[in-house]
Amino acid sequence: MFKPHLLAVVSRCNSFFGCVDICCNWGNSAPRTLKGLKSVTSEQVFEREQKYGAHNYHHCSAYRAKGVSLDMEGKRYFDFLSAYSAVNQGHCHPKIVNTMVEQAQRLTLTSRAFYTDVLGEYEEFLTKLFNYDKVLPMNTGVEGGETACKIARCWAYMKKKVPENQAKIIFAENNFWGRTLSAISASTDPMSYDELRPYMPGFEIVKYNDTAALEKAFQDPNVCAYMVEPIQGEAGVVALDAGYLTEVRELCTKYNVLFIADEVQTGLARTGRMLAVDHEDVKPDLLILGKALSGGLYPVSAVLRDDHIMDCIQPGLHTAMDVMDPRMRILAASRYYVRVARERCENAQIQATYLRKELNTLPKDVVPVVRGKGLLNAIVINKKFDAWDVCLNLCKPTHGDIIRFATTGHHRGTDPRMCQYYQKYH
Repeated sequence: MFKPHLLAVVSRCNSFFGCVDICCNWGNSAPRTLKGLKSVTSEQVFEREQKYGAHNYHHCSAYRAKGVSLDMEGKRYFDFLSAYSAVNQGHCHPKIVNTMVEQAQRLTLTSRAFYTDVLGEYEEFLTKLFNYDKVLPMNTGVEGGETACKIARCWAYMKKKVPENQAKIIFAENNFWGRTLSAISASTDPMSYDELRPYMPGFEIVKYNDTAALEKAFQDPNVCAYMVEPIQGEAGVVALDAGYLTEVRELCTKYNVLFIADEVQTGLARTGRMLAVDHEDVKPDLLILGKALSGGLYPVSAVLRDDHIMDCIQPGLHTAMDVMDPRMRILAASRYYVRVARERCENAQIQATYLRKELNTLPKDVVPVVRGKGLLNAIVINKKFDAWDVCLNLCKPTHGDIIRFATTGHHRGTDPRMCQYYQKYH
């Protein structure tokens, strides 16, 4: 059995967060090297992108991927980011790829002026699966958040009778749901919103995991919605206290406020349940899905809600052109992925138990905290240790195995493909 490399990122932060894939094991038997790799080195890739592209990320290179990825030199590595949970099933899943190619060769693009044989089938599947009346498909996760905010404002004026231009939406401190002007207007991270004023009005912040602060905010009759991540990924994999979501559901019902669950990263078996809110058996008024919804092969998101909220959306108020791209046959392919995800919830729990058990064997003076739920986990590194030196040590080629982490503050995250089976590598 091969011994994979784990690709590394060098960071000046003091923390890791991330995920592991849960769904299938089809790509793990690929040979160590593949024929046909481009005659270009990782260094050349870095230099070209640095010269011609906006410098908004620190990258590692990848040329070909199948379950487990390859860089330009043909090294194997485990992708412990999984595109922030978008490729939970692994890279280039053959059934999803084949479905995408099949439809791409049949029809290029239509608008909502036409029906296709795909959209209604997909909508029926998704609404029945998650027990909602209606779904509005979008392209990206941040569009899902934007759409939920638009629906909430429409509902505020049409149903709750909030005075014109006075609707307010509450967000949790340290939230992250994208980089649009609306999303950064809800952010508490200066790196996201500095130099981008003026901000969107009508957004307010409460402390995460604090129901007393939330109820105080709900005293304002103009508050129409509360949007929250069941686990804050970008903030460092910060999970809510047990019972918090149950209290949120009760407070939203009591004060006639819409409960919006942002499950773009946590949804579809990532935490060991189909939805993270399922751990408390609560049903949000609006549910936002994305990332893994399409198996990571095409941008797909969705906002689900019931008829009493849905009927606020009238023709002409909201649409998304690319949602009607017949390549959205990928929507049908995503049905396959979602079914697999349902089957792999148990595997996510099993692998998560093993992962956290092993992480907890790390020296406690260096890694005092391991946290997470399912296969969305983080380790906290003691501030007295310089993470720059830690990352350099991880990157030394003599170490053999290299890990690619996402970084936030003093946390490092693991977001591995959910198809990973630890037994295969021991």
